[in-house]
Amino acid sequence: MRMKLVYPRWAKLERQTEFHLPPHGPVVFAATLPDEVDVSFVDENVQTLDFNESTDLVALSVMLTCQLPRAFEIAAEFRERGIPVMFGGIAVMLHAEEVQQHADCVFLGETEGRMQTVVDDFNNGCLKKVYNFMHQHPPIELVGTARREILDRDLYNYRGVQMLDLVHTSRGCKFKCFPCCTGYLGGQQFRPRPIDQVIAELEAIPNNRLFLVDNSMAQDKQWLLELFEAMKPLKKKWVSHPLLDDDEVLKAAADAGAWYVYQAVFNTSDVIRDRVKRLKDHGIGVEGTILLGTDEQSESDIRHLVDFLMEIELDVAEFTIMTPFLKSPLRTQMEKENRILSNNWGDYTADKVVFQPKQMTPDKLQELFYYAWDTFNADGGYQLKMGKLFKQVITREIEDGTYRRYDTKRRRRFNVKDAGVK
Repeated sequence: MRMKLVYPRWAKLERQTEFHLPPHGPVVFAATLPDEVDVSFVDENVQTLDFNESTDLVALSVMLTCQLPRAFEIAAEFRERGIPVMFGGIAVMLHAEEVQQHADCVFLGETEGRMQTVVDDFNNGCLKKVYNFMHQHPPIELVGTARREILDRDLYNYRGVQMLDLVHTSRGCKFKCFPCCTGYLGGQQFRPRPIDQVIAELEAIPNNRLFLVDNSMAQDKQWLLELFEAMKPLKKKWVSHPLLDDDEVLKAAADAGAWYVYQAVFNTSDVIRDRVKRLKDHGIGVEGTILLGTDEQSESDIRHLVDFLMEIELDVAEFTIMTPFLKSPLRTQMEKENRILSNNWGDYTADKVVFQPKQMTPDKLQELFYYAWDTFNADGGYQLKMGKLFKQVITREIEDGTYRRYDTKRRRRFNVKDAGVK
């Protein structure tokens, strides 16, 4: 059986430098396919999709709501050619009923241990319209090493810098953040992977720089300490979502290669100031994820927030506009209050106002989004700030002998020390 796995293109944030990380969902999904499936992969963000390539089944991996319009176009084109289309991924779980109108098959939930049944049904001519495993999580031990060999790795670099490889060490999240859909998608129970399986996957990744894409790295202190201790010998350098704000954990994370973290900054309190300082005191950089448009924010609050970010010397800031994604507590609230202005999923990119803010007009919030990006980066821009973070990690890699430079001409990575480069 031949399967074409497709990751639809999507619009990047306005003002943000365009770069492309290797997608995680497709490679995790590919690892759950039976050996009999001959899978080819196309990431439309860096590759051109050939509709004429022969295949038996098209599988669309859709992570983001804003990918849906393009995914529907792709599905329509293949279905017109008589090729069945299956959908799966986070956005599909959030928009299941709508997606069914565009699909021959919709898979809802996590695929570990379940794809053999789907493949058998396809081969027997009885593919189901819906396979619904929502909230029926498979044993976490079934999560294997992602099949990154389906990626064309040479396409994931920016100006010669190899992009980070994505990996997850757990699923689920016990926190209940109001803009977030994670509780609906992955459940509110923290499900850590066995540490030996995590380490085996990390060792299999040739890239020295990783992004741990767990929903939160702040859910279980003892498990984190054990994980970081096991990671130390690998000398990998990594980025993650928020770390547990605990000095023992922060030191262990730094020793295990923590490079920088994405830290939500939602106010100008001393709690945020101290948290950022502790991270930086441990040598861990901070990229703030800044949500604009909450009900508590006025225009002056947003302007003051931008000043605060510069005052605490945040390394990098990613400003986004609060967006009412389906199945989030925020969406439920705004639907009750009749504040949703648009259901054009292509605009759900977190840089466009699709709801009625409480303390300002939609146009004013959009203006403040641009103000935040431009003001924070007025001293040199996002690229320069990110460049400083890369300089820090390169220095650390040179010190511990793990620095690798990506050679785009020879399409390989080499050890600077071995090459005689100083």
